[in-house]
Amino acid sequence: MTVITQTKSSRKPENAVYDQLVPAGEGWMRELKPGQVFRIVDEEGNQAADTLFFDAENPEDHYSAIATISAQSNVYLTTGSILRAESGKELLKIEADTVGRHDTLGGACSAQSNTVRYAHDRLPMHNCRDTFMMQLANYGGNYTKRDLAPNINFFMNVPLSPEGGLEFADGISGPGHYVEMKVLSRTTALISNCPQLNNPCSGYNPTPLRLLIWDE
Repeated sequence: MTVITQTKSSRKPENAVYDQLVPAGEGWMRELKPGQVFRIVDEEGNQAADTLFFDAENPEDHYSAIATISAQSNVYLTTGSILRAESGKELLKIEADTVGRHDTLGGACSAQSNTVRYAHDRLPMHNCRDTFMMQLANYGGNYTKRDLAPNINFFMNVPLSPEGGLEFADGISGPGHYVEMKVLSRTTALISNCPQLNNPCSGYNPTPLRLLIWDE
């Protein structure tokens, strides 16, 4: 049985140097500096924040689910988790988490996965992979779709069965819940605010995310 531990932060939104609302279905990409603190807020609850991180000094060295899971011996992310790149480099550390558990295995929805999981008429629906690719194309630099890797799903509830299967279940987050990370090295963050209407990850009603940054 997984123990869910929730931890709060003392940081106040009014002291943040950056405060941005990301509507449901839209994306966001920005470089984070070492020492900064980055918070993702589930504004209305039961939302999913599909997230990837890249070493800003070596963009090919992206977040690695395998390196992160192996180092902490836990498939879920929560307070104390260090998010690592493929090289093993430490990118960020979760310092506060009012949800207590975040998915590392469910991946991002795509046009193809929507048709396989749900129905062929779901092919035209907007999805996280499309949002990721649009953000990479508009960001500049040498990012391409080849840089997309298995991502984190903050706030998403994907229970792992004893047989090793995955289930997409109702979220365990709520309005105003957040995850807060200390930036350990120059890191580029990429987020798709999931537009998924077909499973409970967004309560069948995608809602906004709030992103805050503090200088420390």
